[in-house]
Amino acid sequence: MDDDPDQRAPGREALDSYPAGVRAKMRAALVAVASAPPKRFAAGGYWEAMKGEMNGWFEVRMDGPGRHHYRLFCLLDYEAKNEDKPLLVVVDGRDKPFRTTLSDADYAAVRRLGVEYRKRNPRSVV
Repeated sequence: MDDDPDQRAPGREALDSYPAGVRAKMRAALVAVASAPPKRFAAGGYWEAMKGEMNGWFEVRMDGPGRHHYRLFCLLDYEAKNEDKPLLVVVDGRDKPFRTTLSDADYAAVRRLGVEYRKRNPRSVV
C-alpha cells in the first residue's frame, strides 16, 4: 500500500482489455508456459525471450482483429520467498497497430514495473 496505493495489476488490466479471442489464446499460452519446465517452453512465436534492454523479460505475442498486435510482458521469478516453484509473472501489457513499434518510453515503463514488483519479497501476488 505504501508505494502502490491503488494496488493496480497492469498486466491483468491489459489482458482483460484485449479482444476475447486474443485473451483466450494468451491465457492458454500462459498456462502452457507455467506448466512446462522452467525456461524450456517453445510456443511457436507466442512466447519469446526478449533481448537488449529487455533481457530477462519474456513476451507473449498475439495478433488480433485488423492485424492489431497485443503483447504481455512477463518475468520468470526464481527468487520469490515462500514459493515452491518459479512464478510466471505478467507484469504489463501493450497493444499497437500493425507494422508499428513500441517506444523506448513504453519499454522503460515496463521495466520500472518490474523493479517495483521485485522490490517486495515476499512478492505481491494478485
